[in-house]
Amino acid sequence: MIAPLQRALIAAEQPVLRAHGLSMWGYVVLNALDSQPVRTQAALAEFIGADKSRIIGVLDELEGNGLLERTRDPADRRARFVTITDEGRRKRRAAQTDIQRNEDRVLAHLAPADRAAFLRALEVLSTLPATEIIGERQT
Repeated sequence: MIAPLQRALIAAEQPVLRAHGLSMWGYVVLNALDSQPVRTQAALAEFIGADKSRIIGVLDELEGNGLLERTRDPADRRARFVTITDEGRRKRRAAQTDIQRNEDRVLAHLAPADRAAFLRALEVLSTLPATEIIGERQT
């Protein structure tokens, strides 16, 4: 039941993100940077679950649009720090507001008590460590 709902919600987000000039990965990057404004590219990639070479194009696009900045780590010239800009923060929040509006519309199909219970359950489940979700692997 979760997978079809997830796919539908992602499909609903796509036009919203396009209207804000963002890709899904761009939005994911901006969300990660808004919660912790400075990260290395490698730490950012690990945090969002992307291969670090995969996000280079996303970072290039976001940087080109003034939504983030990259600077060299003075302690390690091979590493780069990634920082969200004020414009990146503004754009992320505007996109999130529009996405939230649609989620609220969908959740309005639930009775208030059911909606509250559903959101509490999602909060609990979303904070589980990946190892808890995956469980023990069968060999």
